Amino acid sequence: MFIEFGREICGELSTAETREWLVTNGIGGFASGTVAGLLTRRYHGLLIAALKPPLGRTLLVTKLDETVQYNGRRLPLNTNRWGDGKVDPHGYRHIESFHLEGTIPVWRFAYGDALLEKRIWMKQDDNTTYVQYNLHRATRPLQLEIKAFVNYRDYHSTTHGGNWQMKIDQVEHGISVTAYTGAQSFFLLTDKADALPAHDWYYGFDLAVERYRGLDNREDHLHAATFSVTLNPGELLTFVASTGLNPSLNGEEALELRRSYEKKLVSLLNEKHLLSSDVPPQWINQLVLAADQFIVSRPLPNEPGGKTIIAGYHWFGDWGRDTMISLPGLSLSTGRPEIAQSILRTFAKYVDRGMLPNRFPDAGEQPEYNTVDATLWYFEAIRAYYDATGDNDLLHELFPVLAEIITWHTRGTRYNIHVDPNDGLLYAGEKGVQLTWMDAKVGDWVVTPRIGKPVEVNALWYNALRTMTKFARQLKKPYKDYEAAAKLAFKGFSRFWNDKAGYCYDVIDGLDGYDATLRPNQILAVSLLESPLNPDQQRGVVEACARHLLTSHGLRSLTPEHPQYQGHYGGDQRQRDGAYHQGTVWGWLLGSFALAHLRVYNDPVKAREFLEPISRQLHSHGVGSLSEIFDGDAPMTPRGCIAQAWTVAEVLRAWLATV
Repeated sequence: MFIEFGREICGELSTAETREWLVTNGIGGFASGTVAGLLTRRYHGLLIAALKPPLGRTLLVTKLDETVQYNGRRLPLNTNRWGDGKVDPHGYRHIESFHLEGTIPVWRFAYGDALLEKRIWMKQDDNTTYVQYNLHRATRPLQLEIKAFVNYRDYHSTTHGGNWQMKIDQVEHGISVTAYTGAQSFFLLTDKADALPAHDWYYGFDLAVERYRGLDNREDHLHAATFSVTLNPGELLTFVASTGLNPSLNGEEALELRRSYEKKLVSLLNEKHLLSSDVPPQWINQLVLAADQFIVSRPLPNEPGGKTIIAGYHWFGDWGRDTMISLPGLSLSTGRPEIAQSILRTFAKYVDRGMLPNRFPDAGEQPEYNTVDATLWYFEAIRAYYDATGDNDLLHELFPVLAEIITWHTRGTRYNIHVDPNDGLLYAGEKGVQLTWMDAKVGDWVVTPRIGKPVEVNALWYNALRTMTKFARQLKKPYKDYEAAAKLAFKGFSRFWNDKAGYCYDVIDGLDGYDATLRPNQILAVSLLESPLNPDQQRGVVEACARHLLTSHGLRSLTPEHPQYQGHYGGDQRQRDGAYHQGTVWGWLLGSFALAHLRVYNDPVKAREFLEPISRQLHSHGVGSLSEIFDGDAPMTPRGCIAQAWTVAEVLRAWLATV
């Protein structure tokens, strides 16, 4: 077991509640909670179903509160914190250990000679969560009582129950719940327990992380039923929460399916990279499993098998930028090119006026086209796919889309995105709009507007033009216009070099001229396949980022020497967004830094050393995955999403590049 905690973690609420587990179902649904069993976020729940895959995510089943009776005593295994700050009961004290079995969280509750195991996983491609209890060790029977709490709300919101009456019906093996007329019914079932329906609102669950984030931190949940069973030593109980009418209650079979699925994912990595004789470290295998959690279905009328990438858990949907940055690491590095192909095809359907959408809103509205770089990352994702597969059929299919994108960017598209004919560089932006990946905005305040010609955007533009030249030649299509545009952009990129500082300007031709602020964006001008910088300039960029921006977990978004630097990410939304790109560390950039270092110094061992410290984060925050961001100041505490696609993807991709 690579990730395992004993009582030193599980028995201390202050540590156990800061470690969160995550299981997913491949269609956008998930289950998540803390090692302590304590709710701390609105996003915690046993069944957060994707009712309109991959979105429409709705909290249906919140938690199970277990009590056991053994050897003449009743012991609560659950933990709750209430609105007055009181913790009651303290079930975490009975957790002897917690570990991950692949992505499956496993608790062992111990009292005397009794040892009760609990596992949670989801069925792939289905809004179904399994919870299995195993009386692993005992000298007499154990009575298990389970209170099931339910809800029915958008996963971003909170519930204040009031007099809300849900319809709860007894069915074979359990109960059905219908929150209101027209709502999706769901089922709570077991293979052997007795079910007693209930309808009791429990008011004032405290959500500590939401309080930290300056959001509503109280929530009510409905006790819908109590399940009771007597387990003999060695016996299992399977609890199922599902939107399906007849989910399988065979827990052992369902568990074996999940284990086989995850075993196959790890074996694909070994087949792809021929690592069977040089076994990858356990943390890399864990990243492969984490990578799969972000890959989900996005069915289209003419593409029912369409795929996309969830940007991060708990609160992100599929974002164009995040998807394209993450695609090579999540699918190609892991030996799953068919996933990449599906994603590339799916997103081609959404190209509009030469732009890829930045975000698909949760409520199903029209996609938002407010990004300059997502479209350019699309070129990079296709290039990586083609280099890995040589798939000429897909290249033929997508080339007209790519050609149209270049045409729109050359003549101009939304938000003043256009090529400057004087230097061949891409200009983007207008007041009040955030277009680059540094996209924090609070009301009308764009924190880092970066209007003009951003350095990473033009590194990507140059790479896109070089890629189009290569593709056109491969397909025997006219290529000289792309080649000429690439040469002009290469020449124009020399304007980014700040000879006095020894690294690149972050933005040129902006509203205030040249922005010499030291940010990590320029590292992409070294890490991308085609660098528009000469070797000495590449070394200068890597050294500047290493001296001022590099941390154990990624690159700071702003140098600490800058007066606007913020080393802590926290507070209400305005405070958090104000710090988001003003010093906060981003894990995904660690991969770019390692690849840039490898390019400059050609030392795979050293490049790998920069990646290894973040592997320890698999034991923290989002257990088994890597976080979105970290504080800029030591100890670089993880923040934001507990599991972020591009962090996992880029660390995995970079590590495999150094093998």
